[in-house]
Amino acid sequence: MSAHAKPAPIEFKFWTPGVMVMVAFMVTGLPFVIARYVGGLAAVTNLDNTHPWGLWIGIDVATGVALAAGGFTTAALAHIFGKHQYEAVTRPALLTAMLGYTLVALGLAIDVGRTWALWHPIIYWQPDSVLFEVAMCVIIYLHILYIEFIPIVVERLKGKISLPGPLGSFNNTIEALLELADRILGKVMWLFIIAGVVLSCMHQSGLGSLMLIAPTKLHPLWYTPILPLLFLTSAITVGYPMVVFETTVATSSLRLDGEMDVLTPLTRITIFLLGIYMCLKMGDMVVRGTYVYLLDGTAQSKAFLVEMLVGVIIPWLMLISPRVRRSRRALFIACTLIVLGVVLNRVNVFLVGFQPPYAEKAYFPAIGEMAVTAALIAGLMFIYRVCVTYLPVLSSRPQEVSS
Repeated sequence: MSAHAKPAPIEFKFWTPGVMVMVAFMVTGLPFVIARYVGGLAAVTNLDNTHPWGLWIGIDVATGVALAAGGFTTAALAHIFGKHQYEAVTRPALLTAMLGYTLVALGLAIDVGRTWALWHPIIYWQPDSVLFEVAMCVIIYLHILYIEFIPIVVERLKGKISLPGPLGSFNNTIEALLELADRILGKVMWLFIIAGVVLSCMHQSGLGSLMLIAPTKLHPLWYTPILPLLFLTSAITVGYPMVVFETTVATSSLRLDGEMDVLTPLTRITIFLLGIYMCLKMGDMVVRGTYVYLLDGTAQSKAFLVEMLVGVIIPWLMLISPRVRRSRRALFIACTLIVLGVVLNRVNVFLVGFQPPYAEKAYFPAIGEMAVTAALIAGLMFIYRVCVTYLPVLSSRPQEVSS
């Protein structure tokens, strides 16, 4: 990390046109969230008894969990495997993971019919349920992510507490708490990092296990006994491309150095991981004989071909080229395709490939579902912008301006 500036708040104008667009999406989605709690799910969704989950589960939960994998993969690389040269992107990856899992929690709170019962898995254990395992892992890991983020907040506030007026009497107490957190967390953080990696591997595969009980509802191109392994492998694979994606977007919009000295070697690992995932997908298709569905002309076959070509094969071929890995634009395109491929995979598994045999009509998201999803994603991006503006998250140097 010596080649990078110390992580620091970004001195950049906050209220930009892009931020205003985020706020607009957030405001637009708010009435639909209120309508959902006033009138129930039927007021804003096209869900029914044969389609119990839709866009909110497919995007806000399943996809959100997968794309947040950069947090545990980067933490494992930098802190467990000792590759400290990747420290410069660890904090942004942690922030993305924390916000991603927060999105998952909010998405579940909106999607679950009886929201007031969300706490039940904590008390009423069902150890034979995969959904229980996923719920507990997500709950615990979300708390671990916030604990891992505390040192960043402490670094920003320590020695700078100065509350106005009567609140000033709490200054010493808050400073003492910050000092205590800094001293204790520094000694035990490795435990939380290891726990985070273990929990992530458990619930990433667990999400795939959810669909194993629906062999008659999930299309053969996606239904497979190794679906948990495919979900875990794809999540690990997308971890580093997601770091490249969010780092490139953040540094470009904030006019910072692109971190190519870190991102280029990071993506060499992705070639290996994406290759494993591709071999598993294609090998499973050959072994089960489901390749017969590839050219049947259905929406499912077309969706599968797009997922594999755009999200797996093309970016893998791109990343093989050293020239692509050294080019900021080409590397960003390749990693964006991988991220898109995982998004398509989760949408295909939970929406496109999910075909209940007794459904009276096909499911298509309602305007309210789209608005709420857009609002949650915009809210995530807004909070990310707030955090990198006021907290020491990014460590990039300002871009060199040519004369």
